[in-house]
Amino acid sequence: MKYAITHSTTYAGKEPVSVCHNQSWLKPRVLAHQTCETFSLDISPAPSIRATRFDAFGNEVESFSFNQGYEVLKVNASSKIEVQPRINNNADDVPWETVRDEVCRARTKESLENYLFAFESPRIRLSEEFQAYASVSFDPGRGIVEAGADLTKRIFEDFEFDGRATTVTTPVEEVFRIRRGVCQDFAHLQIALLRSLKLPTRYVSGYLRTIPPPGKPRLVGADASHAWISLYCGPGQGWIDYDPTNNMRPDLDHITVAWGRDYSDVPPLRGVFIGGGSHSLSVSVDVEPLG
Repeated sequence: MKYAITHSTTYAGKEPVSVCHNQSWLKPRVLAHQTCETFSLDISPAPSIRATRFDAFGNEVESFSFNQGYEVLKVNASSKIEVQPRINNNADDVPWETVRDEVCRARTKESLENYLFAFESPRIRLSEEFQAYASVSFDPGRGIVEAGADLTKRIFEDFEFDGRATTVTTPVEEVFRIRRGVCQDFAHLQIALLRSLKLPTRYVSGYLRTIPPPGKPRLVGADASHAWISLYCGPGQGWIDYDPTNNMRPDLDHITVAWGRDYSDVPPLRGVFIGGGSHSLSVSVDVEPLG
């Protein structure tokens, strides 16, 4: 599949902003199954300073700052992406305890980088309650790939998608209690469950192509940013993605932008500013399949 992706963000204040500093995680990653053919980040008004770097997780980050005033800020990210089918090979599915123990013991650079994702992070807390819920899927000796899929299915069945039940700052413990939320909440929840078993798990941000009902036109701007998780399943399998919101293994309809410990590592945009008064934010995402 090939896609043209447009992610547009507009900040408008009632008063001029005098100084503003921002960072963006908007450029899709280059992966074995995904190629970023083109990418552009258009910012209006033009920033005083722009710079690009890679963060600790290998995501490309663009920083931009304003030393002069403005009233409206528009950030438009445009990408052309090609996504190949992912290879799902369960032949090397090893017991989940083996992965847990090997990651804990090994001291290679790769293993230590993976082990980083087994601990608490700003949006993730570990608990015995989370461990107990996850353990229902992770029977002794069960293959980690199979167990990860079972946990994904249980979250999908036990929790209800509700765009009004939570906010971007709702704690994962609250999501677990009310059994409702959105894709970010379910990703954080599954990460907390898996890390409570001491299994390395990443937060993945990206896009999901939505398919309109039969006979209905595709609505421009109706697609949205999406979030799912990636579980380290041992050296034979590597990292495997799961989407608890849709009970599936991501494939051609999922476009990966960035990954980190949780959402706080990879928000699409983050910044600080002086002035502006009360302000409004509008976001539009369009994922258009190409011929």
